Formats: sequence, C-alpha cells, structure tokens
Amino acid sequence: MFRSVLRTNASLSLKRAVPTTAKYTTARFVMPSRYYSEAATKLTPEAIQTRVSDVIKAFSQSNANAKITPETSFHKDLGLDSLDTVELLVAVEEEFDIEIPDKVADELKTVGETIKYIASNPESL
Repeated sequence: MFRSVLRTNASLSLKRAVPTTAKYTTARFVMPSRYYSEAATKLTPEAIQTRVSDVIKAFSQSNANAKITPETSFHKDLGLDSLDTVELLVAVEEEFDIEIPDKVADELKTVGETIKYIASNPESL
C-alpha cells in the first residue's frame, strides 16, 4: 500500500522572518500525489508471469532452474514448504504493491493461480 508522508511547504522555513504583529502562523502541507496513465495500470498476463518468474528466480529457497510456467507448482516443482511459500507470496506482494489476504494465499498453489489473482486485483501495479 502507498504510505504518504506529509511534507511542509518550502515557504515555512525557519530562516524566514515572521512579522512581529502575527501571533499565529498557519502551516500548509503538500500531499504527494501519484498519477498513472490507464495503460500503466493494466497489466497483461504475460507481463505478470514475467515479473512473478523473476521473483521466483530471485527467491533463494526455490528450485527455479527450469522454465517457470503457469502450471508450475510451488510445492511439487519448486520444492517449497508452506513457510517458504508464504515468504514467496510476500515477495510477490511487494513486487506488485498489493496485499494478498491469508485465505486467498492459502489457496494459491501454482504460478498460474497467482497470476490470475494478480490480474483480477485492481490495485496491482
């Protein structure tokens, strides 16, 4: 999730002289904004598969020497146990800036199921 940080306006620097008649000053805050084009927000299944494959290959506990396909199973093909699968899904969450609920994460057993979930999630980047 995007965590925004409030930044004070540059006009409120401490070096600026404050008039002696003013008792109170008002603070102005600038909220950072994110702008996306529509094309940037829509991920293709091929792009999702490529990014998921890259995360799996970078994951140190996986057996990702072979080509990763949508039919690749986390347990059978990659040799991940349940804890390693959770860690891998956390890495996928960070890659796509989404949060996968625990109930859904327990049901994700293959790369294809993960790709379908990410494609159906409107918040995925």
